[in-house]
Amino acid sequence: MGSFSIWHWLIVLVIVLLVFGTKKLRNVGQDLGGAVKGFKDGMKDASGDKPADGAQPTQQVGGQTIDVEVKEKTKS
Repeated sequence: MGSFSIWHWLIVLVIVLLVFGTKKLRNVGQDLGGAVKGFKDGMKDASGDKPADGAQPTQQVGGQTIDVEVKEKTKS
């Protein structure tokens, strides 16, 4: 009674297909795949936010050079 056999899982799969239908399950799969792809693209963009020319701007204060990083301001 501890673990399920392959036949139990096949019966559960058939019942899920009968209840939800293949079209609804396909739509759920596409939505989930789109969300994962969007998340991956967002993470890739967030890690790649560096100046295009590769040089960081510097600022002179009292004879000392201070390296700064420019970040874009987003409107919320």
